[in-house]
Amino acid sequence: MRAVVYEAFGGPLEVRDVPDPAVPEDGAVIRVEATGLCRSDWHGWQGHDPGITAFPHVPGHELAGVVAETGARVTRWRAGDRVTVPFACACGRCASCAAGDQQVCENQAQPGFDHWGSFAEHVAVRNADLNLIGLPDDMAFTAAAGLGCRFATAYRAVLAQGRAAPGEWVAVHGCGGVGLSAVMIAVAAGARVVAVDISAGALDLARGLGAAAVVDASALGASGPAAAVREITGGGAHVSLDALGAPATARASVECLRRRGRHVQVGLLPAAAGRADLPMDRVIALELEILGSHGMAAHAYEPMLEQVRAGTLRPGALVHRIIGLDEAPAALAAMDAPGPAGVTMIVPR
Repeated sequence: MRAVVYEAFGGPLEVRDVPDPAVPEDGAVIRVEATGLCRSDWHGWQGHDPGITAFPHVPGHELAGVVAETGARVTRWRAGDRVTVPFACACGRCASCAAGDQQVCENQAQPGFDHWGSFAEHVAVRNADLNLIGLPDDMAFTAAAGLGCRFATAYRAVLAQGRAAPGEWVAVHGCGGVGLSAVMIAVAAGARVVAVDISAGALDLARGLGAAAVVDASALGASGPAAAVREITGGGAHVSLDALGAPATARASVECLRRRGRHVQVGLLPAAAGRADLPMDRVIALELEILGSHGMAAHAYEPMLEQVRAGTLRPGALVHRIIGLDEAPAALAAMDAPGPAGVTMIVPR
């Protein structure tokens, strides 16, 4: 198969022929029809993720496609099924899985990190009966791929972790793929959204998705975005998400909250970015909640899929660029700087 490959952290990215993946006994091989270009893959390529320990390596973790082959122990799926998969594939045996918290499985396997990923024509997925998720027949693969990571991550962050309710103010710091997904999901939940970013294009998209207000952080100082959100919301957001993953946006997300507000950290904060200096005095004085959010378990997808089928949620509206596999190396390498607004999907063939 053809795949994007690198031989060292930060090294050249190239498309070349590599062996097809072997089907795990309890897993499946998926023919990749679409895979998302995500900053998490850039972090992996740069060596910021401890899961990547061997080379050559194939990145990519956000995918949708068709089952090509299943292992001998798989009972729920067969060749031809349309599927996606959470980026954190659970083991089904640990204490977290037993509690229903597969998104924080103690033995999770992530395509593109713990093993070869989806910037390829095929990808292997482990524990298929537990982790695969069937897709609506009429859903485009380019729209469905985001359900494996960014869209589902935002869904759980806004509704399960952030507990956003109708009429509440939700601030979204960073309007990339996760942030724009969060805007759409919060608006659909009846919340009022303030979108914060430095890109005029991203803010325009957020406004088009229903954001009640936008804040251009490019013209504001370090404390400016939080102050702007507090002014717009009349005292602060009830829920605020750092959807980018940077010390400055994490701090601004906490600082923009009203009393007893809830901060949800969604964007990755690798050690290379520096430590986030959160205002813990404010956390104590206002009784704020600090929450993390890491994807979503496969068993929790159905309510989100119901909204997708009903048209209440439209993940396809976030896709603004579709590229081929040959364009993926340059696009991934360019993710160290702000890029085009909206989500980019890779179609391997």
